[in-house]
Amino acid sequence: MNELSCDIGIGGMTCASCVTRVERAIAKLPGVQQVSVNLATESARVVWNDADPTHEARLRRAVRDAGYEPLAPEHLEQASNSPWAGFAPVAIGALLSAPLVLPMLGDVLGQHWMLSAWWQFLLATPVQFVLGARFYKAGWHALRAGTGNMDLLVAIGTTAGWALSMWLWLTAPAGAMVHLYFEGSAVVITLVLLGKWLEARAKRQTTDAIRALHALRPERARVIGLDGEVEIPIDELLVGDRVVVLPGERFAADGIVLEGQTQVDESMLTGEPLPVAKAIDAKVTGGSINGEGRVVMRVSATGTATVLANIIRLVEDAQAAKAPIQRLVDQVSAVFVPLVLVLAALTLLAWWFTGHSVEVSLIHSVAVLVIACPCALGLATPAAIMAGTGVAAKHGILIKDVQALEVAHRVDTVAFDKTGTLTVGQPRLLSITSLTSTDPGWLGLAASLQRGSEHPLAHAVVQAAKAQDIATTAPDEVRAVPGYGSEGEVQGRRLMLGSLRWMRVLGLVPSAAPDTPTPDAAQRPEEAWWIQAQALQTQGATVSVLVERTPQGLTPCAVMAFGDEPKPGVQAALATLRARGLRLVMISGDNLGAAQAMAQRLGLRADEVHADVMPGDKAALVKSLQHNDHGAPHVVAFVGDGINDAPALAAADVGLAMANVHADGQGGGTDVAMQAAGITLMRGDVALVAGALEISARTVAKIRQNLFWAFAYNAAGIPLAALGYLSPVVAGAAMALSSVSVMTNALLLKRWKV
Repeated sequence: MNELSCDIGIGGMTCASCVTRVERAIAKLPGVQQVSVNLATESARVVWNDADPTHEARLRRAVRDAGYEPLAPEHLEQASNSPWAGFAPVAIGALLSAPLVLPMLGDVLGQHWMLSAWWQFLLATPVQFVLGARFYKAGWHALRAGTGNMDLLVAIGTTAGWALSMWLWLTAPAGAMVHLYFEGSAVVITLVLLGKWLEARAKRQTTDAIRALHALRPERARVIGLDGEVEIPIDELLVGDRVVVLPGERFAADGIVLEGQTQVDESMLTGEPLPVAKAIDAKVTGGSINGEGRVVMRVSATGTATVLANIIRLVEDAQAAKAPIQRLVDQVSAVFVPLVLVLAALTLLAWWFTGHSVEVSLIHSVAVLVIACPCALGLATPAAIMAGTGVAAKHGILIKDVQALEVAHRVDTVAFDKTGTLTVGQPRLLSITSLTSTDPGWLGLAASLQRGSEHPLAHAVVQAAKAQDIATTAPDEVRAVPGYGSEGEVQGRRLMLGSLRWMRVLGLVPSAAPDTPTPDAAQRPEEAWWIQAQALQTQGATVSVLVERTPQGLTPCAVMAFGDEPKPGVQAALATLRARGLRLVMISGDNLGAAQAMAQRLGLRADEVHADVMPGDKAALVKSLQHNDHGAPHVVAFVGDGINDAPALAAADVGLAMANVHADGQGGGTDVAMQAAGITLMRGDVALVAGALEISARTVAKIRQNLFWAFAYNAAGIPLAALGYLSPVVAGAAMALSSVSVMTNALLLKRWKV
């Protein structure tokens, strides 16, 4: 069954109860498989189980029927960048409320500046019914839906204060000075509007990462056409177009350099501040900045297929997703507003039955309604997630799966793939030894066989042939044998090139052949190549054997030794992880000798090395690491960069895909790994692993802090208001402050650096 996802912006949501109501309304639509509403982004992600073209229209109608405004999903990105956007209602409310509050300040100074009832009425009523109209509208929709939200609490509370003032005014004896409560209602509405405005400003800051990524996309591109260079909108670019990029311009799309050489700033992609050299045939990424050279590129991907679009999609998915801890908030908010209404009614009755006037009883009840608004509760989790994922993306850590973000801080074991993750991933051909009496050019034949392969050893063979100016030809009937090697036909010869493990499977290793050289090896010619291969392995080399298939059988033709280098800084990065108390493991498909030799250079112990692991067995090994000998669970992170790492990345509690880019500008073939992993490291720096674990810890800490203060605020505020220690004005200020404090606390994450 096909699945179709849809994003929609939702205007008018104010608290966690709104989120619950919208989710319920959307979930009732036929075909909806999953729905997640995010208060901080004011958006919903809906997954359908079919591709009905009417889904979006029905979705928008359901949102509107629930009392909210359906918007384009990009509404936050399109919002004004002015820091004062949307402040007008707050300013008007403040101007109208100030004269009402002035007498209160006068009392403190010993002055009596009481306004007449008419003036209080004229100032407070526009605030109540014009500026406060949004609360009545949203509250009415909530009542019609049989639920409650923040707007309903504010509408009921302030209307009660305004109506009480009207009743006291109209029933007072002629000429009597009556204390009215118009100022309480007007100030509460103004403070709530101020809190929502500050909240909106903070939301715009949490979406800075998305807006910054969208801003990387240039408007136009300079295409070479039949009439020379022509500027066109980038939406009209096609794969295969030749595009001129001048110094200082952004690349309009992904492509391959055809002419020229330059330095490219890819910090938007990798977080790496140093420019990367690009020459002919190097890959370039849309949105990156060209350096000092004029280049011509051939477009290889446009629109949603580009790397930048994929990054934006990953960040948006993470920010729109709902963390598992949010489920607790949803459960609480579903019953919170009805419970507050009951508590407010009980407060009114309790004060009245204990001999207090209706006036006093109602004021305390209004204070309960105002202070209990669950704004902070609904913002606590999404605000922290948005800030955390945004700052992580800025430093080259893309968090695709919010659950991975929530789990990563609990990781106690980190398993690494060796080649391309801990090592440079560009092994060099150290030696090639012919095993036949004549050498028909085994290196050229091997390079021809490996043409088009993405395997690092295949690249090494091809590069070695290029270095010696050896011509290669296209192979026929090439077949990759996962975990072993490849075979095909080159110049009429049926060739196989692969690991010593494959040689054992093929039966080329004599059953009596020892794993280490023996004194009489020279007297056994059939074992000579095997002994030579074992000796190279002992020295730490990775060994492959070129075999020819003939009518007489399989004949070993040449032994190849490869060597790789550790990535710069990897030893220090591993030491940092070990200092955090983490257990480190290296998993390699290489032979034990080569794996242990590299482990020694990396500062890993022999017992932390797992060698000769087939690609299909990596996932099983990760699962075994999740339980020790005593059966106690471990939280395991796996770090890999290749297609064969995808099962292990999916099996781990947290998968971290390393999007390597080779020195020649070519990608490391990590697309599949990135899809399987919850977190993608946009540059091949092992130090980012510690960074990912740290940003997870900091984000989860912010979520817990926000939830604690949101719950604590309501737990303390409601009883204080019910007992008469808080006036509606103070309650309104405290409610606004709680939302702003939660957003501000989350925004502190933006100061984090790797």
